[in-house]
Amino acid sequence: MSSEIVTVAGIGADGWPGLSPLAREAIERAEVIIGGARHLALLPVAVGGRRVPLPSPLLPVLPELIASHADARLVVLASGDPMFYGIGTSLARLLGPARLRVLPHPSSVSLAAARLGWPVDDVDVVSLVGRPRELLHPLLQPGRRVLALTAHETAAADVRALLDARGFGASPVTVLADLGGPDERVAPAGEAGEPHSRLAIVAIECRLDPGAAPLPRTPGLPDDAFEHDGQLTKREIRALALAALAPVPGQLLWDVGAGSGSIGIEWMRVHPASRAIAVEPRADRRERIARNAAALGVPGLRVEAGFAPQALARLVDVPDAVFVGGGVTAEGVIQACWDALGRGGRLVANAVTIEGQAVLADWRQRLGGTLTRIGVERAGELGTLTAWRPALPVVQWSIQKESP
Repeated sequence: MSSEIVTVAGIGADGWPGLSPLAREAIERAEVIIGGARHLALLPVAVGGRRVPLPSPLLPVLPELIASHADARLVVLASGDPMFYGIGTSLARLLGPARLRVLPHPSSVSLAAARLGWPVDDVDVVSLVGRPRELLHPLLQPGRRVLALTAHETAAADVRALLDARGFGASPVTVLADLGGPDERVAPAGEAGEPHSRLAIVAIECRLDPGAAPLPRTPGLPDDAFEHDGQLTKREIRALALAALAPVPGQLLWDVGAGSGSIGIEWMRVHPASRAIAVEPRADRRERIARNAAALGVPGLRVEAGFAPQALARLVDVPDAVFVGGGVTAEGVIQACWDALGRGGRLVANAVTIEGQAVLADWRQRLGGTLTRIGVERAGELGTLTAWRPALPVVQWSIQKESP
């Protein structure tokens, strides 16, 4: 590619009049202007650069598209702030920041916050453009405010249905459409689910219904938050396992022998950038994991079929953490997980049986780490009285991999 600078100019629904003098000058001097059909139509006829519509799908052809105009003064148009869920992010990865000049326009989120009087620094934002609405689930917390970017006419009705199902039906919902343009509309979402403009933000003031329980993003969700067949890392054990795994935003977890997927799901709920792969041999459990992931707001959880350690050989990305919840006695499982970890990676394995606990004790003898025996007792009825009923104790081995 040429080393010429590529300019990315944000443009709003207000079109040419809303652009800064700097953005106008860049567009007027451009030899080639790339943008969506809607963006290109906002430019005056007098703008002389050759107009090239963005293809769909975009990402597979973006390198070739930019390279084909490498020797021209090039401007790429984007909605609002190009670095906020925009093409500017993709171009920065492709070209590097040194070859990119970004001229942002106020984002739709900034405009929505201004209309509502909401502080941007205290609002949760999620894009539902080309993404499942279930991404809203982790953000639904009592007293929080959420702005959801949407791209279809029934988005408000879909959001309202999700709120009703999750126990947040009392939450006020506002539709902010065509912000900054002549057709701007800000109005409460109708109960009947009336269609609205595709260029809309759906604003939610989260209010919990009476009798409903919140599902926090901290690890340790109630066991009944998951659909399961008994193959579930129980709440207290799960919280301790995740504490040892130390979820870090953006990092990757392997959940080996995932069962109901609870460990991977809670890992991903900590932060939108967190990633996880659930490895599970049984088809019925893999389907259940996918349902749990969607219901709890992390539909991006990747589910892989197969038995460890063979299935692990197909996983290309190096994990930052590995949890082994089942199969610690299977030959080669712990070794494969340990070998896969990079420097600083964390391995946590649980065992209930004496045989599994012996395996973990042996690995601790070889590699070190921490061995913890966890016992949980719950109060239950004993005739007309109450007594403690102990669950089976769990042995947890946790270790961090140092430099090779």
